[in-house]
Amino acid sequence: MAHPSQLGFQDAASPLMEELLHFHDHALMIVFLISTLVLYIIVAMVTAKFTDKLILDSQEIEIIWTVLPAIILILIALPSLRILYLMDEINDPHLTIKAMGHQWYWSYEYTDYEDLGFDSYMIPTQDLTPGQFRLLEADHRMVIPVDSPIRVLISAEDVLHSWAVPALGIKVDAVPGRLNQTTFIVNRPGVFYGQCSEICGANHSFMPIVIEAVPLEHFENWTSLMVEDA
Repeated sequence: MAHPSQLGFQDAASPLMEELLHFHDHALMIVFLISTLVLYIIVAMVTAKFTDKLILDSQEIEIIWTVLPAIILILIALPSLRILYLMDEINDPHLTIKAMGHQWYWSYEYTDYEDLGFDSYMIPTQDLTPGQFRLLEADHRMVIPVDSPIRVLISAEDVLHSWAVPALGIKVDAVPGRLNQTTFIVNRPGVFYGQCSEICGANHSFMPIVIEAVPLEHFENWTSLMVEDA
């Protein structure tokens, strides 16, 4: 959960988000080293009291400033491609959920169950209880089991939406007439918040996404109750 004055990312709740955080730190360190080198060269050139007649025409310098950026780009590209393929990888999901975007709420359908689906609306500010978060709480949470591969099929009923949960490293567009999918594993119990991340109309800001990760036995009890109520 994000907090006021936070500068970094939220704590990772999935292996994918952990990889994204590692890649962020890796890229940031490269940017820091490049910035330091460039600043040193600028200071050295400005303060130096001598001139080199080969500074504007040197084969060695041209080789260095051609090869070095190429190596840096490779060091950034290889981890980036690895994460890109990890994001698209689907390995025998234990549970499939269809998330449908509407103006302005989400509906969820657990396709592995015969009659398990519900709409998820934001709880108005005046109905919040102490401890709940304004603009982030929903009347029905998407409940999933911990440590299980989850596949989410995402689409929209009317206009473009985007299903995004920062703590899980997920952001997938919901496009009318098209079915996108993503997979993830939540590695710890908890409640994780997201919001629609594509401007979709007047109430775009009022489409929260709430995922509750629980142990498997609790999830089975929840599904039994939901199916009985349906």
